[in-house]
Amino acid sequence: MKEFELKAPTKIRAATAAGRFYPRESAELRRLVSGLLEEVAPFTGPAPKALIAPHAGYIYSGPIAASAYARFKPARDLIRRVVVVGPSHFVAFEGLALSSAEAFATPLGLVRVDTEAVRQLAAMPQVAVLDQAHRLEHSLEVHLPFLQTVLEDFTLVPLVAGEATAEQVGQVLEALWDGPETRFVISSDLSHYLDSAAARRLDRRTADAVEKLRPEEISDDQACGRVPIRGLLQAARGHGLRARTVDLRNSGDTSGPRDQVVGYGAFVFED
Repeated sequence: MKEFELKAPTKIRAATAAGRFYPRESAELRRLVSGLLEEVAPFTGPAPKALIAPHAGYIYSGPIAASAYARFKPARDLIRRVVVVGPSHFVAFEGLALSSAEAFATPLGLVRVDTEAVRQLAAMPQVAVLDQAHRLEHSLEVHLPFLQTVLEDFTLVPLVAGEATAEQVGQVLEALWDGPETRFVISSDLSHYLDSAAARRLDRRTADAVEKLRPEEISDDQACGRVPIRGLLQAARGHGLRARTVDLRNSGDTSGPRDQVVGYGAFVFED
């Protein structure tokens, strides 16, 4: 039995996005996430190995995120570890940052960190423990209530991506690829602050690059999570996965004005 299963976590990363990106009160949050998932058309196929989902406030990107997370439901009893990689919005650094926390908190409870996996990754040259990168970062946290709702019992490997190559990110994903118990979530919004029509055109280009598994076609203005996306595309290509777009909208479609929007995409990667 693993160490994190034997004792209660003592170092917990607090839920700093609660009350801002999603509801602070647990019952309200549970109703919201469950409602978003129920709006997704029933899905009975095999759960994807990886997905890309947005990380904005739920009022804006929640429906798009739900369309990706609903695909995990068929494997809710099988998935035991989820590697979540998101971009850094507040701290500049090289490589990928782990957290020293033993659990991440949300209003729905604690998500335990796979501390053995953290120790394994910390030995890689492009990875280091950097709590500063996690302290205020929302790009990982906003995904946890969805995972807590669709899965039974899982551990988390939290990674914030700074400046890194597709090869460096791909190597990290490869180190934890393992079997069907491990899945990957890449956190990213798409275009930023274009009008709705321009955003649709650019986001469609991004979706085409994702579907073709071409990391070199993801430019800096196409996705804030371009660093982890590029790494996943490289790893997916090596494993012969197929990428598929399941939702592609923007904040003008969900909630908000259409003159300056943020793009959101949900993508799944399947055998």
